[in-house]
Amino acid sequence: MKKTLALVLALVMALALVACGGKTEKKKTALDQIKESGVLTIATSPDFSPMEFVDSSKSGQEQYVGFDISLAKYIAEYLGVTLEIQAMGFDACQTAVFTGSVPMSLSGYSWMAERAENYELSDYYYAGDNETEQVLLVRADDAEKYTSAEDFAGVKVGAQNASLQMSLVTDQLSDAEAVTIGDIGVGVLELQSGNIDALAVAKGNGEQIIANNPDLVMCTWEFEVSEEFEANVIMITKGETELLEVVNQALAEAKEKGYYAEWYEQALADAAKETAIDVTLD
Repeated sequence: MKKTLALVLALVMALALVACGGKTEKKKTALDQIKESGVLTIATSPDFSPMEFVDSSKSGQEQYVGFDISLAKYIAEYLGVTLEIQAMGFDACQTAVFTGSVPMSLSGYSWMAERAENYELSDYYYAGDNETEQVLLVRADDAEKYTSAEDFAGVKVGAQNASLQMSLVTDQLSDAEAVTIGDIGVGVLELQSGNIDALAVAKGNGEQIIANNPDLVMCTWEFEVSEEFEANVIMITKGETELLEVVNQALAEAKEKGYYAEWYEQALADAAKETAIDVTLD
């Protein structure tokens, strides 16, 4: 009995020594993994020109163009790694970052309180006037019907799910029937077919849509946009503060060097090409 007790005590002491002296391996951060792999993977929904869309004359990673793509390339260069773009639906982009399957997403995001709770959000960056005005697209034949917020009472207004536009629709057009759409390309088709009566979009995106769809026009009434929504942010997996810090450094450098205006002008030029398309993804 004494020998058994002595053995048990010795085993307990040995385990305690191992626990005290052993080192717990530190979990690798997203930034560690990016640097080790040499690849920065970002998610984007290429249905939102001039921010992210496709140039059908190109292939592979080069087919993705727009302001956010230029910014993503710059961040990858700042980190000294290669950029990999994963194109997916707008909802899927956010889910991928939330679960950590990709470390970040650039897809024309506005700051929102719910996003700030669930993700790390970068400092603001400014893509021309794309986000300063939020508007409604309607069919050209219906332009005179919609000149005030009251005109949208009982009307079907589409907006992308989990977007700033949906938030604005529910807040400022509370008497309208808000209709969730998967992506903007689908929303345009729904508007043209009469399944919805208006589509909420950022003005810069709306201008690109109208340029390719002359049967649509911009409503004279516009949403009121608070200052915190007039710029964009990058969405990063919650807790990845080291990556957030480096991204903010890259943003500050890009702004200081005056790249934002250059990228936006290039994005507008690319969006005007005949080969520019907004791609619908699940």
